[in-house]
Amino acid sequence: QVQLVESGGGLVQAGGSLRLSCAASGRTFSSYTMGWFRQNPGKEREFVASIIWSIGNAYYADSVKGRFTISRDFAKNTLYLQMNSLKPEDTAAYYCAGRSPGSPGYDYWGQGTQVTVSS
Repeated sequence: QVQLVESGGGLVQAGGSLRLSCAASGRTFSSYTMGWFRQNPGKEREFVASIIWSIGNAYYADSVKGRFTISRDFAKNTLYLQMNSLKPEDTAAYYCAGRSPGSPGYDYWGQGTQVTVSS
């Protein structure tokens, strides 16, 4: 069974940094696209970043481009999101997700980790 477990969230001041981790288990993700999304209560889930696990091509939402970096560690089967220059509008629950090849959407989701940026 696939499991995605996020960690690393917390409270940080504006301008600060956090690194989120997503430990993946249950299968090999070599052909997957892994992504980060965020959501606030009452709002739609928002795409943040994604990476093609095997080749490392990364994609970002315009709102985080230049500030966030998505990466992965093959040996640890772990996905990361390095978040720098954080803004109060980055406050949200952040979710890790995995999409299998050919799937129209993300098949697997973590439980989320809260990021709160104070002004």
